[in-house]
Amino acid sequence: MTTEVATLASGCFWCTEAVFQRLRGVEEVISGYTGGSVADPTYEQVCSGTTGHAEAVQVKFDPKVISFRELLDVFFNLHDPTTLNRQGPDVGTQYRSAIFYEGIEQKDTADQVKLSVDESGSYPAKTVTEIAPLTVFFPAEDYHLDFYDRNRESPYCRAIIDPKVQKLFKDFNDKLSG
Repeated sequence: MTTEVATLASGCFWCTEAVFQRLRGVEEVISGYTGGSVADPTYEQVCSGTTGHAEAVQVKFDPKVISFRELLDVFFNLHDPTTLNRQGPDVGTQYRSAIFYEGIEQKDTADQVKLSVDESGSYPAKTVTEIAPLTVFFPAEDYHLDFYDRNRESPYCRAIIDPKVQKLFKDFNDKLSG
């Protein structure tokens, strides 16, 4: 099986991870940090807003089952791509909307999808989603991985992540895994 990797930032990586883990064709989702200047940053460093990193996920997927474009459709519906450095209660550059591409094909697709979202009128403002080359991705500490599945009863999961997962079920039911 040939897999590809998409690296996406759409606010808190716990939320993003929880949604992408439920898609058919997604083999693995890893929360982490990218887009900054500090080697191997910690969560505390990234939260300080001084490293330049975004909380992001790397999505390993089978392009024969789900395409990069389809992943981006979910990505743009998962968060508000028009708010700069903010998603809901999470504020700072580490919560920015970004697509970190690998190769010209991913860049071209990201540019096309972003333009389509802007032209669709789905949002009252233009998207501020950054499209940048992936440099280095640093996996997050173990306690961040599979956070939603391990902590469903926590107030954050119930108030913030549950609605995103429910939106996925409503909008992308045909893309959900078993």
